Amino acid sequence: MAAVEGEANFDVPAAGKPCKTWYKVYGDLTSRTHRPLVVLHGGPGSTHHYVSTLSELYRLYSIPVILYDQLGNGLSTHLPEKNGDTAFWTVQLFIDELHNLLTHLGIHDDYALLGQSWGGMLAACFAVQQPVGLKKLVIANSPASMPLWVEVANELKRELPQAVQDTLNKHEAAGTILEKEYRDATQVFYDRHLCRIQPMPKPLADSFEWMDKDPTVYLTMNGPTEFHIIGSLKAWSVIDDLHKIQVSTLLLNGRYDEAQDKVVLPFFQRIPSAKWVQFSESAHVPHIEETERYMTIVGAYLNDN
Repeated sequence: MAAVEGEANFDVPAAGKPCKTWYKVYGDLTSRTHRPLVVLHGGPGSTHHYVSTLSELYRLYSIPVILYDQLGNGLSTHLPEKNGDTAFWTVQLFIDELHNLLTHLGIHDDYALLGQSWGGMLAACFAVQQPVGLKKLVIANSPASMPLWVEVANELKRELPQAVQDTLNKHEAAGTILEKEYRDATQVFYDRHLCRIQPMPKPLADSFEWMDKDPTVYLTMNGPTEFHIIGSLKAWSVIDDLHKIQVSTLLLNGRYDEAQDKVVLPFFQRIPSAKWVQFSESAHVPHIEETERYMTIVGAYLNDN
């Protein structure tokens, strides 16, 4: 599929240097025959690579798809000097970046959003501000609050083999989370609850490789793993504001997902117009694990005006 890459200048005075947001567009944004979809990747601190499968929505349904790397990640401007700077890496920073990208692309008056994992958290925070032009929202594999996420992650962690739990607990207590033994134990959790396809599909592996090269955003906002949350998002919650989301919303998660039903339920209960679909053979990335069904469901939802 033909795609166009570009960069949007993003003015961030606190960054101390010029910043750019890298993006890739599948389809023609000027035709307006189909509403464009902007995809917000997870992390925080991941990249567009693992959600690149969503470009299939253009091939199958002619829905223009915009992928981009959030500031600090992938092909966008990196700011490793801001590692640990919680005053800089905020949810509002990424909301501002999204507004800037929508304006740059000329689609701020009519678009849909799909946020995956952290991207869904960001999309929810964006949507509660009731931005002009947002017509449809997909929140995929995302929690409505980080305390709920941690609670569920610890429940899933207790289901791991005892030796794996002991290794994780030992290194987390000692602060030796960069040790190979800890990373290997973490992978056992990911094989169950992140992606059940083995070996790890290349797009997902590519995103992890980018995160390993520059973990600034992930370590500052999240922490070292999906279940050891010590970053600035550890108390984050959007639950009390969900009633402000006035657009049609599709909720997605996997049966084996890190985002278990308990963390998705507040979205369903509090967003006035929400539909929820679960993928029975998937963990955290059903767009990779059950691609065909995923595209059918999301494509039909987005094309139903």
